[in-house]
Amino acid sequence: MDNLDDYPYEIRPLSHDEGGGFLISYTDFWGCFSDGETIEEAIINGRDALIATIEALRAENLPVPAPNSRKGADRLAG
Repeated sequence: MDNLDDYPYEIRPLSHDEGGGFLISYTDFWGCFSDGETIEEAIINGRDALIATIEALRAENLPVPAPNSRKGADRLAG
């Protein structure tokens, strides 16, 4: 399996209206995110989401992005 620690992620607090806690998203994967009541819980849940995302891509014979593959992609799209 890939070295999951190489994949960058972003964490942000969720507002009270969003349910509180923290949201984690993996920037190399569209739609790979999770949340948790604490930052630590969000990281644990996010890692589970990352594993599931990679497994789903492989099951469909789709490419798994390399770590940091989207670095700068937002600048190029805008």
